[in-house]
Amino acid sequence: MDKTYKAINFAEKLALIDALWQPRVAAEMNEYQFKLVRIEGDFVWHDHPETDETFIVLKGQLRIDFRDGAVSIGAGEMFVVPKGVEHKPHAEQEVHLLLIEPRGILNTGHTGGERTAHNDLWI
Repeated sequence: MDKTYKAINFAEKLALIDALWQPRVAAEMNEYQFKLVRIEGDFVWHDHPETDETFIVLKGQLRIDFRDGAVSIGAGEMFVVPKGVEHKPHAEQEVHLLLIEPRGILNTGHTGGERTAHNDLWI
């Protein structure tokens, strides 16, 4: 009996996400989740005291603001925000991201608010 293997297509999965700023889990590896998200506009200042957070831009241009500067990330680029560093993502136009972080991490850290997404939702 042959097992069927299927690749995860980012574009297909992102097309299933209808709301901005609502990360959805596309896969897991050990205790880490690979989350796809569509964003546009400003997010909230927040940090993740317990973990680093990896941003991989699939489409568009992302700016991550820090209290002492900013980094700009384009399609095909990534940036790792170190644990405990306060940051605020911003996208002038819609950006498609792949986020990598441990299972159970809230998108707004401990900041909370209306942009806090339900956690661990799969596409």
